Amino acid sequence: MSEMSFEQMLEESLKTIRNGEVVEGTVIDVKPDEIILNIGYKSDGIITRSEYTNEPNVDLTTMVKPGDTLEAKVIKVNDGEDQVLLSHKRLAAEKGSKRLEEAHANNEVLTAKVVQVLQGGVCVIVDETRIFIPASLVSDVYEKDLNKFKDQEIEFVISEFDPKKRRIIGNRKVLLTAKKAELQKELFEKIHVGDVVEGTVKNVTEFGAFIDLGGVDGLLHISEMSWGRVENPKKVFTVGQTVRVFIKNITETKIALSRKFENENPWNGANEKYAIGNVVSGKVARMTDFGAFIELAPGVDALLHVSQISHDHVEKPSDVLKIGQEVEAKIVDFNEDDKKISLSIKALTAPVAEDEKEEVAENV
Repeated sequence: MSEMSFEQMLEESLKTIRNGEVVEGTVIDVKPDEIILNIGYKSDGIITRSEYTNEPNVDLTTMVKPGDTLEAKVIKVNDGEDQVLLSHKRLAAEKGSKRLEEAHANNEVLTAKVVQVLQGGVCVIVDETRIFIPASLVSDVYEKDLNKFKDQEIEFVISEFDPKKRRIIGNRKVLLTAKKAELQKELFEKIHVGDVVEGTVKNVTEFGAFIDLGGVDGLLHISEMSWGRVENPKKVFTVGQTVRVFIKNITETKIALSRKFENENPWNGANEKYAIGNVVSGKVARMTDFGAFIELAPGVDALLHVSQISHDHVEKPSDVLKIGQEVEAKIVDFNEDDKKISLSIKALTAPVAEDEKEEVAENV
């Protein structure tokens, strides 16, 4: 029997491997785009970046180091350069698929980073398995720009699992909806009509502002923002602003808010401030053909009828008055129940006698 050469004995001592086999090796070198493993075979194993992870543009030197032990799946025993091509990603995906199947069955809450934003949703990766979360399931509210979720860690559940069709769907909305319902229940158990609370402005629209009271939104309608007139809520409130409001009404799951605190009601003591005969001043707030409305205080408007502007004939208020103009007038009528006040500028001046008018006309 002939003796074997050293090379033959070395080769005989090394294991044999096949495509699809799972091998374990020790990292002997790491480059930004590939990992070299000693797998106990006559050739080293190579794991490229694309076969290590689904995350794009990863620097592998930040993820593994020489001496680390890795498991991988054999893709090709000889790549033409006496190297064994391996895949860590495919092995992890197989294990991950089993885990995701269990997570789907158990409705387990998973956490992962958003690695990609698409037009119709976002993608996350769990154990090298890509999961798609449609835009409609990313949030419980409409999200105009999904880029805000890029690189953000989010929680979700698997709502659909079909690995054969490579269709694994995540759902974040269901968790947010459940959390909101829980917060809503807790809040509704402790709030009452009339309670004064603080909240944060979440959104501002033309008709009002939505105030976050702690996971539940209340509506502050434009008519309840001030005792005075509010033309545009966006000029009064900004998103993130803290506001003090009181609970005006609670209807099932809706909360109506108000900032019209009764102790700040401008009609308090109005029977004295606006008694008939008092002389007051205010600004022209708006005009119609029959008269001008004068703001005496925020929330208190009085009517200056066109016939009460001057002793001379005035066709319409805009002929002699301007919006924002300061005027002085006398209270000629006051109705506290209907919150109506009538003014007269004419009552502050005596009428010009006919002979004086004729004299003025002759001198002109």
